[in-house]
Amino acid sequence: MSHWDVLVARNDLGRVELRDTAAKALVEGEARLEVERFALTANNITYGAIGDAFGYWKFFPAEGGWGQIPVWGFARVVESRAPDAPVGLQLFGYLPMSSHMTARLVKGRGGYIDAAAHRAELPPTYNAYAQAPEDDLDDHRALLRPLFMTSFLLDDFLAEDASVRTLVLSSASSKTAMGLAWFARRRGLKVIGLTSASRAELLSGLGLYDAVVPYERTASVIGSGVAYVDFAGDPKVTGAVHEGLGADLARSIIVGGTHWQADRTPQPMPGPDRVLFFAPDQIRKRAAEWGPEALDQKFMGALRAFCADASWLTLKQVAGPDALLAAYREVLDGRASPDEGIIIRPA
Repeated sequence: MSHWDVLVARNDLGRVELRDTAAKALVEGEARLEVERFALTANNITYGAIGDAFGYWKFFPAEGGWGQIPVWGFARVVESRAPDAPVGLQLFGYLPMSSHMTARLVKGRGGYIDAAAHRAELPPTYNAYAQAPEDDLDDHRALLRPLFMTSFLLDDFLAEDASVRTLVLSSASSKTAMGLAWFARRRGLKVIGLTSASRAELLSGLGLYDAVVPYERTASVIGSGVAYVDFAGDPKVTGAVHEGLGADLARSIIVGGTHWQADRTPQPMPGPDRVLFFAPDQIRKRAAEWGPEALDQKFMGALRAFCADASWLTLKQVAGPDALLAAYREVLDGRASPDEGIIIRPA
């Protein structure tokens, strides 16, 4: 059984290496998991683009300026010295782009956690692993559960402000932006998506946005009570939105960095201060107010409804490390189609 990792240069996401690894002997409390499937999206590029600032490189550390970009998916315990994690246990959670991973799995209130020392100070949301018996919707869950959860929490966060009547979303072809658009329009908000000219026509036909505007026409966007939600992380796009909307821009929210090659040098711009949205903070807030079970029930109901509406979504299956590298470059270069979801099977 071969073991390998995909390593990415932390200072250049375009430098990627596939490295064979040796399976180290487990110590007491550890379990070895075989990665069975995971989704690859623009969200994973964001993890790399802001990995140093937000600690994403710390989950699966590497040496010498290299890192492992986290993904979401399913893995199965194939060897165990962890009392709570028997061989055959299937889990859903935060994984490396690898054939295998080692975790110190401990049973928690809602599933399992990785109690490895290097993860102790990292957000609990990313250290949690849910028991996940096989289901026909596993591919959809791998693709949509983490992204759509962020969409769900963003919409909940924005719904607290009754003055917001219009959303403008950058990187409108990202699945998280598409999910937010779906939520917001159900609440009666107008939603405008910003995207590349090459994707505007396709994105317009999906029925998720009231209008889709190419980036070069950002200055033409109009609206009142506008919240700008930035998934791209491109200061030029953000500046154009702030300049163009002026006093009509009520809020400006930072979420992602899909435009990873953009010059991120801060630049002064008019309008409201930019506010960072961090999904784990909103999860903690709602879990405390609603209870974890109620939060999960609300989310799963919304996810099922979205899947029922998303007849436009096609799952693209990719198998093996070489195909994974090709898919990574496709997503990194922005060539992945908005109406496709890439599912990787490492073996």
